[in-house]
Amino acid sequence: MANRKLPTYYLVEADMLPEIFLKVMEAKELLQTGECSTVGDAVNRVGISRSAFYKYKDSITPFQDLRHGHILTFQVMLRDQTGLLSAVLSVFAQCGANILTINQSIPVSGCATITISAETAGMSESMETLMGRLVAADGVIRAEILAG
Repeated sequence: MANRKLPTYYLVEADMLPEIFLKVMEAKELLQTGECSTVGDAVNRVGISRSAFYKYKDSITPFQDLRHGHILTFQVMLRDQTGLLSAVLSVFAQCGANILTINQSIPVSGCATITISAETAGMSESMETLMGRLVAADGVIRAEILAG
């Protein structure tokens, strides 16, 4: 396993962000809600380039008010390997997150996407630690927080 730098997260008021980040979020929301079916349509609608969208899309995610139940939904893409789902679930357990639901897609081209909803109020580790451990796990391709 290669040494990967763990991500660092900051909570920043939206009014303080450069306009490009807000437009990227707007484009992501258009795609997520189905108002736009392609990245090209979404970026044209918000007035940014496709390259700017792809440059920043994985670096900005909306922060929901976590005081209402502390339930987060995570999406993890992983390789189709025996025991990998168990290892991912162990990361949640080690950090003190209580898993509420798990949905897994059928593996396609050697990869599967899992969606996990977890209660995070009683976590013994930080969210950065949880995400860092997920990303660092062998066989995990991508991990992100979808909603909170």
